[in-house]
Amino acid sequence: MQNASLPKPESADLKSRGVGAYLGLAIGDALGATVEFLTPNEIRHRFAREGGVHKDITGGGWLNLKPGQITDDTAMSLALGKAILADGGKVVALSAARAFDNWMRTSPIDIGNTVRKNLIRFRNTLEAEAPPAEHDAGNGAVMRTLPVALATLGQTQADIAAAFRAQAHVTHNNPLSDAGGLCVIALVQAALQGQSWPNLEAQAQTLSAEHPEFTWQTARRRENPSGYIVDTLVAVLQAFFSTNSFESCLIDVVNRGGDADTTGAIAGAIAGAWYGVAAIPERWQKALNPVIAQDCREQAEKLMAGSMPIQV
Repeated sequence: MQNASLPKPESADLKSRGVGAYLGLAIGDALGATVEFLTPNEIRHRFAREGGVHKDITGGGWLNLKPGQITDDTAMSLALGKAILADGGKVVALSAARAFDNWMRTSPIDIGNTVRKNLIRFRNTLEAEAPPAEHDAGNGAVMRTLPVALATLGQTQADIAAAFRAQAHVTHNNPLSDAGGLCVIALVQAALQGQSWPNLEAQAQTLSAEHPEFTWQTARRRENPSGYIVDTLVAVLQAFFSTNSFESCLIDVVNRGGDADTTGAIAGAIAGAWYGVAAIPERWQKALNPVIAQDCREQAEKLMAGSMPIQV
């Protein structure tokens, strides 16, 4: 059931929700990166002076980030968004592969093993679609899917699925990755359109009905989630559907530790789309790298400019 303190769908317009989603992704990434690969107990001990809770964007972590710096989650999203805009709002597999490859050539601070493996394969073969792989069910294709959600708003389910797979299969050609990514897109788009809280829950329940691995309602609290898409998305769904603000959602999910930059990024995109940009704490917006923040705002607006939002 929807918590009474949640904003009503009409309390944020489409632009606010779209910008909120993109800033939410980057903020969740920057917040979570500080505690990536830590366990919840390690986080509680490390942040004992703050009441055992990590709640500010301070940088650091295993990557020794500057405050407000982002990781591959946001960087790959921005690279994909730029490619989509260059192709007139379409998601083209070869363009996505080239964008990701160009990004990898910049020697990024962080890159997933599956992403690296399949981008090297692309360099060698110039084939934009990786072969299906049972062990490529990581979260790397889902963490960067927000530009697809924004660009395909209002399109048919078949077209949305094709757009997602065009970018996802460059590095992750796996049915669980596909299912998780399409669920995230459905949640973001439902939130952007101002649909009801029960409708968002129904979108997530469709995923768990088709793939019981993703069942989050009755599962034990997913702590220390790995990069496996099931672990990642169960943690995200538990955090989003059990909290009643953008801030509480992100604090909940990143303090579970594990792959916290990615759980933070995905939860931030969904929560940002639901709550809108005005609900994102000002301290987090100010802490985010200003160049990244501006890029997120501009891409959100440009990607949605060509979309066809459905009013509900």
